[in-house]
Amino acid sequence: MKVSMVVNDVPRELDVAANALLVDVIRGQLRLTGAHVGCDTSQCGACTVHVNGRAVKSCTMLAAQAEGATVTTIEGIGAAGNLHPMQAAFQDEHGLQCGFCTPGMIMSAIDLVKRSGPLDEKTVREGLEGNLCRCTGYHNIVRAVLGAAAQMGAEARS
Repeated sequence: MKVSMVVNDVPRELDVAANALLVDVIRGQLRLTGAHVGCDTSQCGACTVHVNGRAVKSCTMLAAQAEGATVTTIEGIGAAGNLHPMQAAFQDEHGLQCGFCTPGMIMSAIDLVKRSGPLDEKTVREGLEGNLCRCTGYHNIVRAVLGAAAQMGAEARS
């Protein structure tokens, strides 16, 4: 079947199987490999992308459901030398180690900042519950999100 969507500001028309997952189309057909498949059960969040501005675990969505949607992957939010504030904060606060979960964590964190009221440590930890990191203790991730929230114009509480 044909599916049309805008991915990282580029209109795309793709031939996909009716049962193709969005993450598989993003990775396999579009070769955008930032979204990872980490668990196959939608619990880890490594595959998180934005669909029409909302964080979505792309392993839980059929590509056909993205018909007409705007999809943004980690590759679409910043570039070397021009990082998104959330990417820069993860780097500055050492909010990553192996990097496997980082793209999904960043995409979820951006959505959290955009959709939440004032942020504090508890709110960030609760907001990122659907994203698992097996390397860090989350402390630096929380600091990164709070720092980026300030850069993105959101209110942060200590």
